[in-house]
Amino acid sequence: MNTPTSTPLATPLLTSARLPHDLRSFSSSQLQQLAQEVRDAIVEQVRLTGGHLAPNLGVVELTIALHYVFDFAYDRLLFDVGHQCYPHKLLTGRAHLLPGLRTRTGIAGFPEPRESSYDLFSVGHAGTGISTAVGMARGDTLTREAFHPTQNPTGRRVVSLIGDASIVNGVAMEGLNNAGTLARQFLVILNDNGMSISKPQGGLSQYFDRLRVSHLYSDVKKGAKRRLEHFPGGERIRGAIHAAGEATKAIYHQDAWFEHMGLKTIGPIDGHDLPTLIEYMREARDFDRPLVLHVKTVKGKGYKFAESDSTKFHSPNAFNKVEGELDEEGCRVELKSDGRSFTTAAGDALVNLMERDPRVVACTAAMPDGTGVSKVLARFPERSWDVGICESHAMDMMAGLAKTGFKPFFAVYCTFLQRAFDQAFQEVSLQGLPVRLLLDRAGLVGGDGAVHHGFCDISLLRVLPDAVLMAAMDEASMVAAMEFMRGPGGDKGLTALRYPRDVVSPRFANLPCPAFSLGKARLLDGPDFTLGEVPDVAILAFGTPAITACESGSVLHNSEGLKVSVYDARFAKPVDRELIRSLLGAGVPVLTVEDHSIVGGFGSAVLEAAQELGLDSSLVTRYGLPDRWVYQDSRAKQLAEVGLDTAGIATAAHRASRPAQAVSRRG
Repeated sequence: MNTPTSTPLATPLLTSARLPHDLRSFSSSQLQQLAQEVRDAIVEQVRLTGGHLAPNLGVVELTIALHYVFDFAYDRLLFDVGHQCYPHKLLTGRAHLLPGLRTRTGIAGFPEPRESSYDLFSVGHAGTGISTAVGMARGDTLTREAFHPTQNPTGRRVVSLIGDASIVNGVAMEGLNNAGTLARQFLVILNDNGMSISKPQGGLSQYFDRLRVSHLYSDVKKGAKRRLEHFPGGERIRGAIHAAGEATKAIYHQDAWFEHMGLKTIGPIDGHDLPTLIEYMREARDFDRPLVLHVKTVKGKGYKFAESDSTKFHSPNAFNKVEGELDEEGCRVELKSDGRSFTTAAGDALVNLMERDPRVVACTAAMPDGTGVSKVLARFPERSWDVGICESHAMDMMAGLAKTGFKPFFAVYCTFLQRAFDQAFQEVSLQGLPVRLLLDRAGLVGGDGAVHHGFCDISLLRVLPDAVLMAAMDEASMVAAMEFMRGPGGDKGLTALRYPRDVVSPRFANLPCPAFSLGKARLLDGPDFTLGEVPDVAILAFGTPAITACESGSVLHNSEGLKVSVYDARFAKPVDRELIRSLLGAGVPVLTVEDHSIVGGFGSAVLEAAQELGLDSSLVTRYGLPDRWVYQDSRAKQLAEVGLDTAGIATAAHRASRPAQAVSRRG
């Protein structure tokens, strides 16, 4: 079915129908109209505000078929790669919230149980959907609520929708392995669009590529469907599975891949053919064993630009709808058109390092554009890798490269670093291997919300002996930090550099940036204590909050006459103990500021240093992300909400300048 050319009917269905309740009464033409309305609504909204475009356009028909066949007010729908949820949200009574997409007044960009009972988990990391679905399937079995074709035909069914190449994730593999042991209905829908965020990597993705492009692909479909027609009742799906399995064996001389894990497999089928989708799902709905339905879709379906370049249109910024007049920067993954992003700066700096040092190698985990590594992959294909959605593997691979004498840089979103912490502990830090981490999207990330905030990397990595943790406040400091990591400073063990999803500040661009020296802070503004100038309060800021702190210091000086010294702390481990000793020893109140959780972060490191040095820790006030969740909105609004804007830091510094009233903010 080619939805973009369908003829709309007079009455809009997306806003007038009671969805998904009325969906099962729709005619074929109404279903086609609904698909077009959903697609049009998503394109128009993302055009205005940005958001995940291509992945959602690719699952419109698939999502309609799911809600047509199943009743997810009762049945279980578990998402993997939650950025494919927009059609689901529009079909479950949230179309009126679409104008507030990725803000506090509208829908989140990922499944969110706070919004609707149709969303079972907040989903932002890949690979989790099958395992959580297995858990719910086992729970429903224990409570005797599970579907059984004879014993409980009205029971709950369980469906896990996985796609965008997250099937290669290690957690997904573990989930599949255990799902095969279920003795009940359990449906995994593999949305195979041949893409993750960019081109997927690895042997498994190549297996699916071969299956999709084989000239026998249509024979698999036709053979399965013919066999389906010859089996009555519940036996029809068994016949289709057998036909698909036999056809696959004819191609590869082996069983269907998933069947090795105990899951019957059918497909691939056309994920944009609504009648076929509905037909197969109806049969799969009543199958009493674990089943994989392999669905072939086109990422970006129905929108020319998204289909032709689904990487750029995976999650674009707002863009011009007129074809041929799209703003190039507005369609980049880093989503910034009003300045040079930290991501772009990191990619350029990494290219520079690799040009100067043949031992520098790099990798990313399915985020080449989002981390800037795409430039490296193009320039140095023999020394750089995209391993797909496999952060744990990437960390271990970098450890292996370090063991052979190379200087590996692993560029990863801060939130996804968490998935490789065990490897950072066991294979990197414990071995004393020099692996360098570039942590993009550190701190608050804006519209992606709580599932993507990078708020606990310092807490996690600070426990590792000999780890060196740094933050960049602007491009010059980023370049200096990466040079430190490439050189002797990065040769002793794990090093990490964090930076936000934001544009770099030009405030200090015209001033020389001192080289990084282990555990040494940099004075940015205000009285210089080393010259005998004593401030009323000293702000030790970690990362980009240092830029904001300079603005806050100016506000306090102009309005209150306070003398405020602002330092770019540079290191969260080791902290500048000499500076802390000097300031606290002279009775100067210290305010620590960070775009990280106040629990276990940079401020905690300063407090610990003060205690170890026998200094008055009551002079230290910590300021950072509160101990609560911060939900989707613009990054600027989120920073203001938690008090990390100019006004908030100025208020905190003013309070800290009066030690008797200075207390640690705990959210």
